[in-house]
Amino acid sequence: MTLARLKDVIEARFGGLTQPTRSDWIFALRTVSAGLVALLSAYALRLDHPQWAMMTVFIVAQPVAGMVLAKGFYRLIGTLAGGLAAIGITSLFGANPWLLVAALAIWIGICTLVSSLLRNPEAYGAALAGYTAMIIGLPAFGQPHLVVDLAVARCAEIVLGIVCAGLTSRLILPKLAADAIISRLKRSILDLATYAGGAFSGGDAPTLAGLQRKLITDAQTLAEMRTYARLEAPSFATRAHPVRRTIGQLLWALSAARALHSHAAPKNAALIPVRSELKAFVGELAATPGALDDTGPWVARLDAIASKAREAPPVPAGPDEDKVGTLTRLAIAADFAEALKQVMRGLDALRSPVSRPSRDRRQPALVVHRDYHAAWRNAVRAGLATLLVAAFWLTTKWSEAAGTVILVAVVSSLFASRPDPVQSAWGFFTGTLLALPFAFLVGQIALPAWPGFGWFALFVVPIMVPAALGMANPRHVGVATAFAINFLAFLSPHQQMVYDPGPFLAGSASILVGILIAIGVFIVVLPADPWVTVDRISQAMREDLARLCLHERIPRRSAFESLAYDRINQLMPQLQRTGRRGDPILGGSIAVVTVGLEVLRLRSAQLNSLVPRETMESVGNFLRGLARELLFRRPGEPQTATVAVARQYAASIAERSDRPEMLQIAASLRIIAAAMEDHPDFFMKNKA
Repeated sequence: MTLARLKDVIEARFGGLTQPTRSDWIFALRTVSAGLVALLSAYALRLDHPQWAMMTVFIVAQPVAGMVLAKGFYRLIGTLAGGLAAIGITSLFGANPWLLVAALAIWIGICTLVSSLLRNPEAYGAALAGYTAMIIGLPAFGQPHLVVDLAVARCAEIVLGIVCAGLTSRLILPKLAADAIISRLKRSILDLATYAGGAFSGGDAPTLAGLQRKLITDAQTLAEMRTYARLEAPSFATRAHPVRRTIGQLLWALSAARALHSHAAPKNAALIPVRSELKAFVGELAATPGALDDTGPWVARLDAIASKAREAPPVPAGPDEDKVGTLTRLAIAADFAEALKQVMRGLDALRSPVSRPSRDRRQPALVVHRDYHAAWRNAVRAGLATLLVAAFWLTTKWSEAAGTVILVAVVSSLFASRPDPVQSAWGFFTGTLLALPFAFLVGQIALPAWPGFGWFALFVVPIMVPAALGMANPRHVGVATAFAINFLAFLSPHQQMVYDPGPFLAGSASILVGILIAIGVFIVVLPADPWVTVDRISQAMREDLARLCLHERIPRRSAFESLAYDRINQLMPQLQRTGRRGDPILGGSIAVVTVGLEVLRLRSAQLNSLVPRETMESVGNFLRGLARELLFRRPGEPQTATVAVARQYAASIAERSDRPEMLQIAASLRIIAAAMEDHPDFFMKNKA
């Protein structure tokens, strides 16, 4: 695989296309049509704020049908929870404005905390429950008897928008998450082959690092699509587990390819044939059109390569030949072939539904990482920002400040858990600012002169279609979504539009000021340092490995692979903010997959009756030492003998026995030692 080819892959697949595709046009026209239907239905039902029905369509609009259903479902749940909270808080504290805004701010903080601990789309529903209470509660200020009517009206408007968006996304030229998963997994396999071809050919390290990031990002997308596909069709539930397992195997293959790249072997009669076959295989796979339409021949070839790597004797090329090193490289080559084979089988499992779900439902010994420190920081920022702006509103009695309070609550809770909340909020501000002149021209100039739904569609469709096209492009989705939503919010379409620029400009100014205040809060109040988050997740990964070494019950391999993916998935957005400085951390996190799988092999070997007792004791001592190394050694402290012990044990075991189970133990020890030597700073405890 040439360097130019690798760069082409990253440019085409990671940079994103600038020209709208046919799928983008379908999404844009479908979304705008659904929005118009929702607005027309809201007019017919005489809802108080019909713009919310159309806004909801654009809020939940996603290119994939399952994503629309997921976001719509959790938006409905969040709206109902926020409406009930608004009714309860207003009923209890409506007579005292200060207690009312304090209770709403606390509620927003709690919902932001929960949102920060969850993942999309559940996180979106939790954040929505927070600021929906503010959106419903503030208009009822001084009139608590209206809060129930406001809550019911808001729910009705949003349900109408969700129904219109969900039906059109599922019935009109739908793009299904199940199909998107298969397409994405195919592309990931080909990208993995491209990466491996570059790794086996000594490719450019920065280019390989870029493709590695692309593969991890695609793995994240696969996991999200898995949730959406299950909402699209209950029949997909039996295929959901293969998706999760396949993600872990994708990382396993990536980790093995990295190891082979980092430890290019000297010429060796046993290793050269295996490496040459792997290089030829991935090159042919990446270059063959429609290669994955039938995985059978590819799986058979990978089986043969893996068997050859496991059975090849480490023939010394000379008196100084590293026998254990050759064993190790052969084991990694076999791992890569086996992992890639399992990924292909995962693709086949998705294309051929399983008749019944697996009965193996044991929970893994390791848990999903929750960043409670960041969650509490987000909660404090959202609650404090809302409370301070609400206090300003109550003190000054400025009526338009109510809109500012609402926008501060929305932005500070909705974007709090983003890796870079300032950038996300600024994109929202940019889209909002761009929407202002368009909304003024249409709502204050055109529609008062030419009233009626027909004229409305004529003026609005040419604006909303390009906005929806932007929403289909990952590069512009934030700004485009903000533009679409706030264009409709500024426009506030009613059946009778009038020229009244004063309230329009005052309300628009309050919205823009609210967004800017939220951005200021993100900058000033408890600012987030990405490296602090990276250090916490890295520490969690080291603790995961220590648990693997010491836990009484051996977790399933798939459970560890899934957990490792979860950690790397959380690291990726933070490392993207650090640029090239984050590459060593990303490399270390990928190496954790290798180390963890080898630890599991050693743990399983301890249960093998064919392994001598003294060898089992040596493995146990090594694992305890490795756990101490991972948990307690800090930067600047001298390295313990863990790596040296691993190499010594490996050499001793290989000298004493040529039995396969013993040679596998030697190879596992050597692989762990090599991974820790390659990433010494990652495999140590950070300074407190």
